[in-house]
Amino acid sequence: MRFRPLAVLAALAAALLVPAVPAHAATGLRVSGTDIVEANGNRFVMRGVSHPHAWYTSQTGAFADIKKMGANTVRVVLSGGRWTANGAADVANVVSLCKRNRLICVLENHDTTGYGEQEGARTLAQAVDYWLGLKDVLAGQENYVVINIGNEPFGNNAVTPGWTEATTDAIRRLRAAGFEHLLMVDAPNWGQDWRFTMRDNARTVFDADPARNTVFSVHMYGVFDTAAEVTAYLDAFDRAGLPLVVGEFGHNHSDGDPDENTIMAEAQARGVGYIGWSWSGNGGGVEYLDMVNGFNAASLTPWGERIFNGPNGIRQTAREATVYEGQQPPDDPPPTSSCRVSYQVNAWNSGFTASITITNTSTAAVNGWSLAFTLPAGQTITGGWNATYRPSSGQVTATNAAWNAAIAPGGSVSIGFQATHTGDTSAPAQFALNGTTCGKG
Repeated sequence: MRFRPLAVLAALAAALLVPAVPAHAATGLRVSGTDIVEANGNRFVMRGVSHPHAWYTSQTGAFADIKKMGANTVRVVLSGGRWTANGAADVANVVSLCKRNRLICVLENHDTTGYGEQEGARTLAQAVDYWLGLKDVLAGQENYVVINIGNEPFGNNAVTPGWTEATTDAIRRLRAAGFEHLLMVDAPNWGQDWRFTMRDNARTVFDADPARNTVFSVHMYGVFDTAAEVTAYLDAFDRAGLPLVVGEFGHNHSDGDPDENTIMAEAQARGVGYIGWSWSGNGGGVEYLDMVNGFNAASLTPWGERIFNGPNGIRQTAREATVYEGQQPPDDPPPTSSCRVSYQVNAWNSGFTASITITNTSTAAVNGWSLAFTLPAGQTITGGWNATYRPSSGQVTATNAAWNAAIAPGGSVSIGFQATHTGDTSAPAQFALNGTTCGKG
């Protein structure tokens, strides 16, 4: 996601009129005409949200929360080094969390965002290098994982090589390396394709994939502020017989007011996938695109209320991937506890202090953590130490300070808070460290 004021759309009437080529056989999720289907041929329509994992690696509880809101897909932001790199072990854990929570996992490399216009942006070729380094992690996950090669890989400036050449080269390199996954490619112009580069060259790109297993992703923000613009763009891909998803969209934006009602209604009517931006953690003036406040699933924002619970929203329209029916994925056993939490209370008539000790009982170091718990009714945090607590009541998340982010195997950290109460000073029923339920004691 990255934004700039954009030109008004030109006429959308003509383009992409060549009939579709039948899809070649593929492993796992694959393209069939304009549809995405699973290995058993069942159509799968993405209904999900983006999660900014690259910047909030401790918020692993978001996967379970997103699933509880009804989503069947999560698009996970990753970085190969433009920001702190998400390495093989981290990505393997992300895939495990997706599978554990019965979500299809769209993994996207965010390093390419705004290439040619934004300083520090990387090329699609560099994004491919990142994916090649993850081949061992992603091999065998074709039923569960979609590779979104590079987020919004070109800004608005002309760059060489152009989108078509760079995208086809990226696809060919991944296929030559043995990747059989469904590939997702983003449009240029910060994903919004207002120059129609992706629309007009999609056939060339699709035919360049030996597996014929590429889906196109447009991001709909201010460029798509009328029903006519939304429907015309979707119509072009329908006529061409090519697969399209709305890979990002919002209910508002600095470059205009997207028509989210039409986006969601048309996507539902056509069987087109959509993925909203984003779960939580937005900054830079677009905080209104958060779906929940402070990664708290119990605190929906207006945008979260709309996309999850509104007409044609996720709860109403999402259908879980059939690969999860009646089974726990065989290579992803149920998680075991890797942490222990002790909780001690010192109470008085209207308040109390709680002292919490978090112990890492696993064999791997914890680097960055969040501890989630639900305070009983009537308890409100008024201050704390050694962690940041948000919100002050209900479903609370305590996040590490800079100096206590690491917990060595067998090591512990001590935190605590002061709170008021209305008579109940009992402890939370359970604690979860980075999404994993902890033992007590």
